[in-house]
Amino acid sequence: MRFDPPAAPKKALHILHVDDMRQLCDIVQQSLGRDGHRVESFADGESALARIKEDPTGFDVFISDHHMPKMNGLEVVRELRKISYTGRIFIFSSEIDEEVNDIYLELKVDHVLPKPILLPELRQLLAEV
Repeated sequence: MRFDPPAAPKKALHILHVDDMRQLCDIVQQSLGRDGHRVESFADGESALARIKEDPTGFDVFISDHHMPKMNGLEVVRELRKISYTGRIFIFSSEIDEEVNDIYLELKVDHVLPKPILLPELRQLLAEV
């Protein structure tokens, strides 16, 4: 079996990724970093939101789990909308019911996707940014 490194993205993105699973943050950060993207990872929504508030236009993409300590994905997205965050928003979760999914759609989240995160799928979404 041959390993082909991922193709360079059309545009290197600044991505904020938040998930309380440290191993997943490490995998996303390393994989997308090898693709040429700059990834900052956080373990909870509160810390991620504080970082975005420092520079609301500094991130191209916000990727978050729904279930997190301190602030869940919905709470963070509501706050992002209040500060006029203009980047893309991707939510990943192992379980989101229809009501929560509808709220994300009302908040104009770009993608609500199931976990586990599949790197080829994530790379395809990022290529579209």
